[in-house]
Order: sequence, then structure tokens, then C-alpha cells
Amino acid sequence: MSLRQFEYALAIAEEGSVTAAAERLHVAQPSVSQQIRGLERELGVELFARTPTGLVPTVVGRAFLREAEAAVSAARRARATARAGADELVGELVVAVQMGFGTRQLPGALRALRRRFPRLEVTVFEEPSSAELERLGRRGVLDLALMAACEQSPADAHHLGDEEFVVALAAGHRQLAADRVELRELEREPWVRFDRDSALDGVLVNVLRDNDLAPTTAARVSQTATAVRWATHGLGVTLVPASAVPHGYEHLVRPVIPVVSQPVIAVVRPGAGPAETALLELLRHETWSESASFSPAS
Repeated sequence: MSLRQFEYALAIAEEGSVTAAAERLHVAQPSVSQQIRGLERELGVELFARTPTGLVPTVVGRAFLREAEAAVSAARRARATARAGADELVGELVVAVQMGFGTRQLPGALRALRRRFPRLEVTVFEEPSSAELERLGRRGVLDLALMAACEQSPADAHHLGDEEFVVALAAGHRQLAADRVELRELEREPWVRFDRDSALDGVLVNVLRDNDLAPTTAARVSQTATAVRWATHGLGVTLVPASAVPHGYEHLVRPVIPVVSQPVIAVVRPGAGPAETALLELLRHETWSESASFSPAS
């Protein structure tokens, strides 16, 4: 078996056909077919089944592909580390971010990282839940994960700072006159919420429960920017990290009383290389509490 065969198999699984995989990889179709047939003969199993919609991995194929993806990612990291010089780093850095956290901090850190290592390619997955982050971590494809701290946070996690949450309100809402909004003043408000398994909806549920409030759900969305926009257009109120407020909506959000905040952590893969280490340090130097900038005078 070879890494080239692993890469061909992963491309077929993603594209659904040998032809599309060959085009993506910029190789001849017969070469891809030959490599996959050789791989299946060596393994003694069928990795793909032909269906009316294209090639799909078999049960054993799916198991094989999980390990193949981890092997390919490890090989890329090994190549990047081997080729790292004093001023150059080549390869791919894979980052996962829990939705809503580090929305403003991560781009600045990545911009500085790219200036330092201009040939480094960065892939970012924005995942809504801790379960998705854990799944990616188990597959061995992540170099760094950015998330809210929780009871299951790894002991070696790096605390970056705290994200304070703000409430987004419709233009003309009476609570915009306040520097901070008391949560009990929102008792009768409908809420724009997030997917049920997301960390952000978990924060909202806990906050409302701790303040003896029962939410009326106006809508559920999967993105923080959507929640803020819908809230400011009068569908309901929403609660998001301060850094996740889209540009142009800062005057329609306020921090709350009692203060709501979440520690933000970074989890780096074992044996971290220079790219992960550099990104971690850059994230440490970012500002992690910005709610003070949201006031009636903003």
C-alpha cells in the first residue's frame, strides 16, 4: 500500500466517481482505476460499491478510509515539519473552531501566521458542537481546535481568554438605552436560538435556567451572523459571543446582567510542530473580551 493509493481512494469517496477524482488530482483516469484495483487486491476486500448515483464506500471501505485519512494527514504534517526552515514552512495546517468562538480573533492570528509562513496552507472547519470536534479529533486530522471550555476539556488545553456574551436587539428596542441589559427584562421576549446540539444553544439554555427564565423559541439557525441579523430585524432576541457580532451591528447589541462569559481554550495535537505552536502564541496575544465597546454611545 502507498500514500498515493490512500489519496486516490479518499478522492473517489469525496467525488463519487473515478473520473471526477482523476480530474481533481490532475492524473489520468486509468491510473486511478489501476491503483484502486491494486489496493483492493492487496487488501482482499471491495472498498467501493457502484450505485446509480456513483461509487460509494462499502462498510469496510468506510473503516479503511478513516484510517487512510489519518495516514495522509500525518504524512502531510511530517513533510511540513521536515521542510521547515528558519523562515519557511510548507504544508497544511488543519484547524477546527467551535461555532461562534474566536470569530474576530482567529482571522487576525491566521493573517499573522501567513505573513510568517507564506507557503503554509490553512484549512478551517467551523463545527457547531463539541461532538463534531471530538469526531474530527478522533480521526486524527486536526492540528489545533478552538472551543469553549467544558467539563470534558483535556487537561493539557491552553486557556486563551474569555468570550463575553451580548444580547442582540431590534432597532428601537427599549433596552438599547441601557449600558447593560438585565436578563430578567427579557422574560417575555421570543428567542432566536441555535441548533439543539450546538455549544451556543447550550450556553443559552443554562443562562436562562440559572435566571429562572423559560425561552419562547421564535426560530433556530446554524450561524451566529444569521442569528444577530434576524434578531435585529425584530424576530426575537439572541445571545452570542461579543466577537461574533457582524460588522455594522455593534450598535444593536448590549452585554447582559448577570455577566455571561465562557472560557475559550485551544487544544493542540500531541507533538505539535512549528505551525501549531506559532498559531497558539498568536491566539494568546489576541483580545478576548470586547463587550465594553458595545454601549449606547457606540
